[in-house]
Amino acid sequence: MSCAMRMLAMTMGAVLAIQPAGAETLSPADREALLEKLEKLRENADSKVDARFRMAIAAYNAAAGGDQAAAEFHLQCIEKVDFMDQLKKNSDFREWKRKEAEKLSAPGRGLALRLQLRWLILTLRAASEKADRDPLISGVQEIVAAIARDAEKLKDHRQILSQPVTSSVFAKAYDIGEVTLEKWPLAPGDIGQIYEQILLPPLHKPGQLEALRSAWIRRIQQEMAVQESWAGENDPANRRIGTAAELRPPEYDFFVAETVPELQWQMELDLFKHGDEQAAALRMLGHLEKHINHKSARSWAAEFGKLLNPAAKPAEPSTP
Repeated sequence: MSCAMRMLAMTMGAVLAIQPAGAETLSPADREALLEKLEKLRENADSKVDARFRMAIAAYNAAAGGDQAAAEFHLQCIEKVDFMDQLKKNSDFREWKRKEAEKLSAPGRGLALRLQLRWLILTLRAASEKADRDPLISGVQEIVAAIARDAEKLKDHRQILSQPVTSSVFAKAYDIGEVTLEKWPLAPGDIGQIYEQILLPPLHKPGQLEALRSAWIRRIQQEMAVQESWAGENDPANRRIGTAAELRPPEYDFFVAETVPELQWQMELDLFKHGDEQAAALRMLGHLEKHINHKSARSWAAEFGKLLNPAAKPAEPSTP
């Protein structure tokens, strides 16, 4: 039983002890007293969680200042979680480091770990009960931009960036535990969901059309940059030899031919729904003409038709 649950049980016992012997139901006053105590317990538990987060964030911030610092901190966390907490010998950790030396010194690894740390920091800040996410937006944008910009350096470490940060060894070392967040992807490499859940929604406001379109274009460009570097890396058979075009894996060609047009359509749909009807409609028509053979062309056309000719409101019944 957790500390909070023990405290709640003791509180209930104290309140119920004042009732007459044989009482079977709680009086309104008793219920109010219990609810008040429960709310205080919840507030106390939340404050303890936030305090634990603050201690972890302080350590994470210190380690996220550079690639080397992040890599060294990662080793410290591994030593704690996988060796010290498991009561293993120091020699076991030294032997593990010796065997993993090549992997641990791989180019780009420190950068990937630093980005993972930075995303974990943002995640814990977002998880605070009274968190305002607006100040976190710039940090989110910086991390996504760094992944796209350095996708080539990070391609051998994309598993780090695809891992939920709350299950990372950084989180385990500080006993972060489960973090439940709505509309907040837990992996920094999940660029599409980061845009869908964090970066695009604040731009769905009047006067933000230009910013919304810019954000969509940036998203598409960043996803293309990552796909170009990461696609096909898991399968050596997909790596080609020849010109720049021939070097691209087939997964990237598929992404450009199928996924990019889908993203472009979703962009115009989003712009149409948030006020850019005239310009977006013309672009949507041109998009359909250009990609008439796309597998989604029929559904796009149907969707476009509904936008141009929304269902008429049902006629009001006539009065006799």
